[in-house]
Amino acid sequence: MKLKAKILDLESPMRQIALNVVDGRELGLNPGDRVRVISSGGTTTATVEFSDTLVKQGEVALFENLAEELAASPGDEVEVMPTERPESVEYIKKKMKGERLSSDEILSIIRDITSKRLTDIELTAYVVSNEINGMSMEEVEYLIDAMVETGERIYFDSSPIMDHHSVGGVPGNKITLIIVPIVAAAGLKIPKTSSRAISSASGTADTFEVLAPVELTAEQIKNQTESVGGTIAWGGTVGLAPADDIIIRVEYPLSLDPYAQVLASVLSKKKAVGAEYLLMDIPMGPETKVESAQEARRFARDFITLGSRIGIHVECAITYGGQPIGRAVGPALEAREALMALEGKKVPNSLWEKSTTLAGYMLEMGGIVRPGEGKTMAEELVKSGKALDKMKEIIQAQGGNPDVTSEDIKVGKYTCEITALEEGYVEGVSNRTVVKIARAAGAPYDKGAGVEIFKKKGNRIERGEVLLRIYSDHQWKLDRACKLARKHTPVRIEGMILERVPRIHSHD
Repeated sequence: MKLKAKILDLESPMRQIALNVVDGRELGLNPGDRVRVISSGGTTTATVEFSDTLVKQGEVALFENLAEELAASPGDEVEVMPTERPESVEYIKKKMKGERLSSDEILSIIRDITSKRLTDIELTAYVVSNEINGMSMEEVEYLIDAMVETGERIYFDSSPIMDHHSVGGVPGNKITLIIVPIVAAAGLKIPKTSSRAISSASGTADTFEVLAPVELTAEQIKNQTESVGGTIAWGGTVGLAPADDIIIRVEYPLSLDPYAQVLASVLSKKKAVGAEYLLMDIPMGPETKVESAQEARRFARDFITLGSRIGIHVECAITYGGQPIGRAVGPALEAREALMALEGKKVPNSLWEKSTTLAGYMLEMGGIVRPGEGKTMAEELVKSGKALDKMKEIIQAQGGNPDVTSEDIKVGKYTCEITALEEGYVEGVSNRTVVKIARAAGAPYDKGAGVEIFKKKGNRIERGEVLLRIYSDHQWKLDRACKLARKHTPVRIEGMILERVPRIHSHD
C-alpha cells in the first residue's frame, strides 16, 4: 500500500510506524506486526501501531529518526507492506537457548541487521542472548568475518598499516591525538577511525573535531593515510562493520556490553580499515569497563588469539585506569591538553607517560626501532617538533587550521570552581562522577564543556584549595553541573589520621 508520509516531531528508540486503523485492517495487520517500509531514499523494517486520530487514511506516521533513516520528507510517497520473519530469527532463538551458531547462521543474522530486516525486539533478543550465553572463539571469529563482509573495506597499497584502540572507560583518554602524529612522523601509516561519545564525556572523534572535520569517506581515509601518514576520523560515516553501530543503539538503553560483541566490534573495524598491526590499550581499575587484572588478561589473551585468526598481529597494554588521564575532560579541554603535549609544554605525567610509551610500542611493532627503544624515539619525535608538524599536516588535510595552537582553543566561557572543605590527601578520583559532571555541563555536544581536575590521587590538599574547575557554554548547564559536583564531589579526601582507638572522652 502506498501512503503519504507524515513526520512526527519526535524521536523514538524503537523502529515503529503508525497507520490509520482502516488502512491497517485493509493490509491485514494487527498492532505489533512486522512491516517493510520502502521510500525513494531507503528501506527498513518496523513494527506497526494503529490510530484513528493521529493518522488519516492514506497516511503513514514516521518518527523523526525513522524518517531521516528513510530520507523521507512530509508528503513523500512511502510503501508499506506486511512481511514475514526472516530465517535469522530462528538462529537468534538458538542462541537464546545457549546453542552454538555456524558461520552461515551468524552471517544471516548480521546481514539482516545491516539490511534492517530485524525489529528492535529481535535485535534486543540477539543482544541479551549474547550477554547471557556468550560465544565461543569460533563464533566470535565468524561474527568478525560477517561484520566485515557486510560493510566497506579499505585496501592500502603499502605496508605496514598500524592501528591502536582503547577498550575505554577512562575519562580524559585523549592519547590518540598524541599517538597518531608520533607514529606517522616516524614514517608509519595509521588510519585511525574513532567513535563519538555514547556515555562518556568525549569520544576521540568529538575531541579531534575541535581541530578539524572528522566525517571522512573510506576513499578519503585511504588517500590521506597514503599521502600524509595518518588520519583521525569518525567511523560512523565510513560504513566499516555497519552492523556494530546498529547493535550499539540497542545495547545503550539496556546498559549492556556483551563480551563477544566487544571483541568483534573492535576487531571487525580494524580488519575493515586494513590494519596489520594493532596495539590494544586495556585500562584497568575501579569504575572502568575492566575492573580486575584477571579480566584484563582475559581481554588481552582473546584479542591476541582472535587477531591471529583474522590476520592481524595484536599486542596489548594493560594500563592504569583508576582515575582520569591528564587533567582535562571534555572535547575542547582535551584537544587543548593534547596540543600542549605536542607543543612541548608541561602536561600531567600520566598523559605524557601513557602516550609516549604506547606510541613507542607501536614504533617497535612497526620495525622502526628495536624492542625497548620505542619510548625514547617517541619522546624525541615530540621534543624535535616533528610530531607537532605531522599533526598540523593531518589537521590541514582534514580541512582544519594547521596553525592552531593550544592557546587558540576556546573552552566554555562560564566556569565555577569546587574547593576542598577539609585538608588531607586525595584518596582517589571517581571516573563515573567526573563524567556525570562533564555531561551535566554539556559535554560532549557542547565542545567547550568539561572538567579540569587539579588534584589527583596522592596529592596533599589544604582546606579551600581548588579541586576542579567546571566549564560550560551555558550558565544553566554550569549551575546544574556545579550543584552535582558539590553534592557528589569526584575527589575523595582522607586525613592522615583515620581513627583513634580507644576513643578518649572528655571529663566534666
